[in-house]
Amino acid sequence: MNGTCMVNFYKLDAWSKWEMTACSLRKYVSGDHIQLARTKEMEESPQIPKLGGSPKKMSRRKNSQNAAKLNGPSTMPVPVTVPAAVTLKSARLLPRSFFERHPRIVARQLLGKLLVRRSAGLLLAGRIVETEAYLGSGDDAAHAASGKTARSSVLFGPAGHAYVYFTYGMHHCMNVSCEREGRAGCVLLRALEPVAGFESMAIARGLASSIRDARSRAASKNLRLLASGPGRLCQALGITRNRDNGKDLLAKNSDLVLMRMDAGVRLGRILTSQRIGIRRSMELPLRFLLAENPFISRK
Repeated sequence: MNGTCMVNFYKLDAWSKWEMTACSLRKYVSGDHIQLARTKEMEESPQIPKLGGSPKKMSRRKNSQNAAKLNGPSTMPVPVTVPAAVTLKSARLLPRSFFERHPRIVARQLLGKLLVRRSAGLLLAGRIVETEAYLGSGDDAAHAASGKTARSSVLFGPAGHAYVYFTYGMHHCMNVSCEREGRAGCVLLRALEPVAGFESMAIARGLASSIRDARSRAASKNLRLLASGPGRLCQALGITRNRDNGKDLLAKNSDLVLMRMDAGVRLGRILTSQRIGIRRSMELPLRFLLAENPFISRK
């Protein structure tokens, strides 16, 4: 059924129910059509009687309908058809050569790739939907513009390492080093579309209680807030300078990695604009984003 899978919602464990609900909400946020579904097994379930049948069954259904009129709609989750869960089995680490190029090229081609956190048995992942490139020399907004320092040394290579800094005394921001070793450059990750670990992200962001109801308009708004911004995505994935600065994002044993899983992914139109939130070199068109994706930080 167009890549979707039919599941019996009522036989799932609590974690699977949450992931399924969050996944359906992501489809709702993206504007895709969600089809109501009823499997054969569910139709035979006593909670959902089949049409027709014995007078006794018909009577139970009529009583249930009368109760619904008195008490309002049921709070039981609605079974829906959703995409199969993201397992990342087909995902592969990006090669070092991907990042040993000009930051402008890397920033654009990093759209659609996955940032994955593996920690304490949990898997959190988001698809990159917005980036900014920083060039080094000639780019006054870059941390490496004034040359190599103890703080900015990660930006001078090797490529594919995390450069994490603390800004405004409030937020962490994560960059990925680019260019060949010795030349400074990086890409700032500005926004992710969550694809795995919704509940853990929501807890980290303090939004867990506000996105549990997939039928709520407020829930769709708060799901967007999980990782739509450089500070938000770091908070959602637990990225900090002490924990992750200088970390190799391409190593198999790393708990924070960049991967590709292109099967079934349609990026759509890519927009280019000036970078935002900076005061220097603002005229450079080095921000890249997926135009139709609802999880970008801003247009």
